[in-house]
Amino acid sequence: MQFANNVAAQTPLLDTVSTPRDLRDLSDLQLRQLADELRQDTIATVASTGGHLGSTLGVIELTVAVHAVFDAPRDKLIWDVGHQAYAHKILTGRRSRMPTLRKEGGLSGFTKRSESAYDPFGAAHSSTSISAGLGFAAAREHGADTGDVICVIGDGAMSAGMAYEALNNAGSLGHRLFVILNDNEMSISPSVGAISAHLATLCQNNPSIDLDTLTRRGANLEPLEPDMDRARRAAGDGALANNLFEQLGFSYLGPIDGHNLDHLLPLLRTVKSHARGPVLIHAITRKGAGYAPAEASTDKYHGVGTFNLVTGAPTAKKASVPAPTYTKVFGDALIEEARRDTAIVGITAAMASGTGIASFAKAFPERSYDVGIAEQHAVTFAAGLAAGGMRPFCAIYSTFLQRAYDQIVHDVALQGLPVRFAIDRAGLVGADGPTHAGSFDIAYLANLPGFTVMAAADEAELVHMVATAAAFDDGPIAFRYPRGEGVGVELPEHGLPLQIGKGRIVREGRSIALLSLGTRLAEALEAARLLEARGLSATVADARFAKPLDHTLIDELARGHDVLVTIEEGAIGGFGSHVQQHLTNTGLLDGDVRFRAMTLPDIYIQHAAPKAMYEAACLNAVHIAKTALACLEGAQDLREVSINLVQVP
Repeated sequence: MQFANNVAAQTPLLDTVSTPRDLRDLSDLQLRQLADELRQDTIATVASTGGHLGSTLGVIELTVAVHAVFDAPRDKLIWDVGHQAYAHKILTGRRSRMPTLRKEGGLSGFTKRSESAYDPFGAAHSSTSISAGLGFAAAREHGADTGDVICVIGDGAMSAGMAYEALNNAGSLGHRLFVILNDNEMSISPSVGAISAHLATLCQNNPSIDLDTLTRRGANLEPLEPDMDRARRAAGDGALANNLFEQLGFSYLGPIDGHNLDHLLPLLRTVKSHARGPVLIHAITRKGAGYAPAEASTDKYHGVGTFNLVTGAPTAKKASVPAPTYTKVFGDALIEEARRDTAIVGITAAMASGTGIASFAKAFPERSYDVGIAEQHAVTFAAGLAAGGMRPFCAIYSTFLQRAYDQIVHDVALQGLPVRFAIDRAGLVGADGPTHAGSFDIAYLANLPGFTVMAAADEAELVHMVATAAAFDDGPIAFRYPRGEGVGVELPEHGLPLQIGKGRIVREGRSIALLSLGTRLAEALEAARLLEARGLSATVADARFAKPLDHTLIDELARGHDVLVTIEEGAIGGFGSHVQQHLTNTGLLDGDVRFRAMTLPDIYIQHAAPKAMYEAACLNAVHIAKTALACLEGAQDLREVSINLVQVP
C-alpha cells in the first residue's frame, strides 16, 4: 500500500506534537512531513474505529497550516459540521484517545465544547460556522479576550441559506474574520445548484494568487490590500463584479491549492499580518485525498465502518444475510408507488444516499430533486409542489428536519398542504450521538393541527406507510423510521394503505397493556414474554399513529387492563402525552387503570452502540417489563421492583 507521500524514515514528527503551539517550532519542510504523518495516522485510526474519513483527508494540509499560523485556542478555529476535524483532534492533545472515537465514553465524531478548549463551538449540523464565528468576532469588538476567528466551511455547506445570512451580516459589520471555503465539489452527495456553478466559474475566471511573490516576501509582506488590488486589475472589473463574495463585502482570495503547504502557509501568514475586514479564502481540495481507496470511491469514504488499511475493503462481517435497511425499504417502496402514480416526486436536502432518494433518482431522474443543504427551502419547495397538484415526498433526517420547523408550521400545516414527510433516523442513532438523534419529531409534529403522524414498527409496516402517504391527500402526513437494518420480517409484495388513525393488537393478554409506537414493538413483545414467565398476561398493541390517536383502541386497553404503558422512541411531550391527555379528558384515569408513559429521558444521551443508548434511556424489554410491574405494584421507582427480570431465560 502506497500513500500519497512517503514519510522520511526518522523519528515521527507527530510524536513530538502535544499542542498546536509545537507546530510553530517546525520549518515549512517539517510541516509538510507532519502533514504526511497526520494523514497516515488519521487513516489508521478510522480503519479501526470507522467514522467520517474522506472529509478529514481533504483538509489535512489546511489543518496543519491553520494551526501552524494561528494561535488556538485564543484564536478560534471553527469547523463547519465538525466531521472534518479528526486531524484537528489529533493535533490538539487528543491523539491518544482517538481509538475511542465515536465509542461509548470516547471522543465525539464532531467538535464538542465540553471535550476540548480547542473546540470553541460544537458543530454536527451544517452551515453554522460563519454565524458562530461572526459572534466570536463581535464579542472581541466588545472586549472579549478572543484573537482571530477562522471558519472552515465546505462548498456543500454553502448551499444553505444560513451561510449567506451570515456572509451578508459579516460583510455589513466589517469585522476581521477569516472564512476558508473548502471547495471539494461534494458534501455527502455531490454539490448541486447555482452556487456550485458559481464556484466553478470563479476557479475558471479568477487568476491564481501570485504565490511566488508572496513566498519571497515571507513574513515581511506589504499590506494585503495592494495584492488584492493587483488581483482585481488582473481579473478585470467584470470578473470581480460577478464575484458574489466581493459583492457581499468580503475580500476574496483564491482559488488556491488546498493541499499545497507552500501556497497555504504564506497566504495565511499574509492575511494574519495585514487583513482588516472579512476575508474569504477559496481553497480547492479533494475529498479523500491521499488514500487511493477513498479517492476512487463514489462517496470518497464520507462515512465508513471499520476497514482493511491496505485494501480499503470493509472488515468482514457475519456471514448471515442481513435484513434490508429501513432506508432501502423506503426507497424501494417509493419507487413502487411512483410507478403507479406519475404525480409522486422525491425531494432530499443533500442526503440522497442517506435517505433512499438516490435509488428513486435513478429510477425517476426527472421526478427527483436534491436541493442542497437547505432543509427550509426543501419543505417550502415541497409545499409549492403540493399546491401545484403534485404528491411530494420530502425525505429528511429527523434531526435535520428540525431546521425547517417554521416552514413546516407556516408553509405546510397552516395551509393544509399534503406534503409527505419521510423521516429517517428516528430515535437513537448510535455513534453519531445526540446531535443526530431523532428525538423530537413526534412532539414537534403531533402538536400541529391537521397533521397525521405515523411510526413504522418494522420494515413491512414502513412499506404500508409509504403507500398510505401516497394515497393521502387530506393535509400533511409524516412517517418515521430508524437507522439501520430492519427486524427481518417478510416484506409485502405491495404496500396497502392503512386506515388513518387505527392501530392493531399484536398479542392478546389480560392484566397489562403495552401500547408501542414505532420500532420498540419488538422490545414490547419481549417484555410481554418476560412478564408471562412471571405469571402475568400482557396485551401488546402497535399504535401505528401518534396522530390521530386510535381512541377506540386506547379506551379498550384502558378499560380491559389494570395497567397501560405507552412506549415510544421520542422525547417527553409526544405520543404518551397525547394518550394521557385523552385518558384525562375522558375520565379513564379516574378509574382503576394505572398509566405510565415511557419516553426518551429529559437528557441528551451520548454516543454509544444503539442498544447501549436504549439501555441508558431505559427503553429496552427489561425496562418495559419493570415499568409495568412498578405500575402494577404502585411503585414510583423501577428500583423498588423486587423481581429481577434480567435473570429470566
